[in-house]
Amino acid sequence: MAEVEDKYHIIIERAFSIFMQNGIRNVSMDDLCREMGISKKTLYKYVTNKVDLLGKISDFIYEMIKSRIEGVNCENLNAIDILLEMSKISAENHNRINPIVNFEFRKYYPEIYNKNLIKKKELVINSIILNLEKGINEGLYRQDLNKEIVAHLYFKKIEEFHTIENEEMMNFSYSKIFAVMFENHIRGISNQKGIEYFEKQKAKLNFNI
Repeated sequence: MAEVEDKYHIIIERAFSIFMQNGIRNVSMDDLCREMGISKKTLYKYVTNKVDLLGKISDFIYEMIKSRIEGVNCENLNAIDILLEMSKISAENHNRINPIVNFEFRKYYPEIYNKNLIKKKELVINSIILNLEKGINEGLYRQDLNKEIVAHLYFKKIEEFHTIENEEMMNFSYSKIFAVMFENHIRGISNQKGIEYFEKQKAKLNFNI
């Protein structure tokens, strides 16, 4: 059973990598088999068709994000340091995702894309709310925050960041856009103590905008 699960995960991860390199529409199931060096019979032991495969890849991406978030939250960090770690995860995820693939998911496979978006939204918003509560309790964030609204607004900004198509914004690097957005978020939710702590960490980590 473990061998079957390992084979399944290898196929999903390898297919994900191939799609990231070449796009979704340009890669057929035959292409995947050829690239992975497996037969179609082997591939179809684990997936029924391309749509099923893309659904499983979406689940794989979600579980990967969930695992990273849970891992950071288990570390002995304060709320601001957790956000800094989360920013690294978000940047890494963005760098892994080919913008063409993201566009193709949204345009040609909206059911899969929207299903994954709903799951991811719940995960990220709950994580942000927990972080806000932690920061308030630690005396780093403002006491008067509306946690639900802040969490939903920040999630919306993150999603917009990953789907930027505005030509004017494309004149800036994604890392620069994200750094500005992230710092604005930190400064908006932090009290003076939190801002001072963030400034120290920013200098230490060379977090530049």
